[in-house]
Amino acid sequence: MGNRPSKSGSGEEPVKTTLFEREQSGTTYRIPALLYLRHCQTFLAFAEKRSSSADHDAKILVMRRGTLKEDGSVQWSSSQELSTASLPNHRTMNPCPVYEKNTKTLYLFFVCIWDSVTEMKQIITGKNKTRLCCVSSSDDGQTWSQSTDLTESVIGDAIHKWATFAVGPGHGVQLENGRLIIPAYAYYVPYRCCSFPVPFTVYPRALSIYSEDFGQTWRIGKMLRNKSCECEMAEIIDHEGRSHLYCNARHTGGHRCEALSENSGVYFDKPHMAPELVEPPHGCQGSVIGFPAPEFVPNDDTESKACGTSLLSPDTQTWLLFMHPTNKSSRRDMGVYLNRSPLHSSGWDRPRILHSGPSGYSDLAYNGDKDQFSCLMECGVDSAIEQIAFMSFSLNDVMQTGNKRDKRIR
Repeated sequence: MGNRPSKSGSGEEPVKTTLFEREQSGTTYRIPALLYLRHCQTFLAFAEKRSSSADHDAKILVMRRGTLKEDGSVQWSSSQELSTASLPNHRTMNPCPVYEKNTKTLYLFFVCIWDSVTEMKQIITGKNKTRLCCVSSSDDGQTWSQSTDLTESVIGDAIHKWATFAVGPGHGVQLENGRLIIPAYAYYVPYRCCSFPVPFTVYPRALSIYSEDFGQTWRIGKMLRNKSCECEMAEIIDHEGRSHLYCNARHTGGHRCEALSENSGVYFDKPHMAPELVEPPHGCQGSVIGFPAPEFVPNDDTESKACGTSLLSPDTQTWLLFMHPTNKSSRRDMGVYLNRSPLHSSGWDRPRILHSGPSGYSDLAYNGDKDQFSCLMECGVDSAIEQIAFMSFSLNDVMQTGNKRDKRIR
């Protein structure tokens, strides 16, 4: 399992380090999740280990630890299997970590699906075979608790209206008020006939799973009204210090779905399509992260829609970064989009390409000490599932794309 950095495509792309690589045996690593633990300057990189590339061949979660060095490099441990993150006769999928800073507890959410039952079979039959599970760590991911099955206590009777569901995948978030947020989605069954869902009426809807007591108990919020699938969430603090929870979700209509919550994830208002954020035909997971808006904008040559007065008197204290394949016809050309006006529906700049070529799922992390972003991404030369790679870049790297028309989606 190499640590080798590699460049591919344009020389302007940041250096990649391969963390998980498809093996000749067919073993494939998919569905990355990344967490940066600021207090110990450590990255935790998670993925699914599968016996083939197929979803129903997922087996177990794996993790690598990355220690940030003084020179900015990251020293990675070897890969370890998270054996406790499992249920008997189930496969483990969708890693979704979040760090609770008050109790210094790391929670790793995931779903366990019975045997090799596919998502489609659950949708067609309306019979959920998925469990909501969690493990925790009090030593920054060095050791993990046994798995807790939270399905009954958190979802309860609502599960009878769900054909199937999942968390994330990708990171959760802790809000300034201490609330923990785990992004999730469920395939809601509105109508049944002879116990089966009425065909073509079942579709996914995003929601949050949240805790108001530092992870002791968890609840589910209300689902988005619109079709919305795999999602991530980020807190936006406006100029008056108010919190808004932003949701960015996978969609099949050619564009991402966005929504805002004014009550920390209990309910999301007015979901809408984001015209600047394109989706390939069947959609793809994407990652979003919030970070403090800079006081001084570095070398800004970007022809941004958010330029001008908003840079001098921003409407929020938070900017957003979103990561996703930028090609509208296939999963290719991984890019990052910057939003300096995240409470407005059209604040996204054009993307900066990080990997030219096949790319898929991703996850972002932010290092506030070094003012640097890091990410995990599925990518490759011929296929998006050849490897999961790690890379780091700065805000300056993202913003210096304004004059480079070859980096834009036309």
